[in-house]
Amino acid sequence: MDDFGDAVDISPGTVPVFWACGVTPQSVVMSSKPELAITHAPGYMLVTDARDLLYQVP
Repeated sequence: MDDFGDAVDISPGTVPVFWACGVTPQSVVMSSKPELAITHAPGYMLVTDARDLLYQVP
């Protein structure tokens, strides 16, 4: 975890979440190599009320 900071303890009953901005999604996309990845660029962000199933790649 040296690249991303210290690991945190997650208490029982806590639902872990992450802010999908920066190195976390970049690392996930690079590792998983999806056919499609919707990302952002500095100063631009996709905001939508569409359900994620609408963007599912078969």
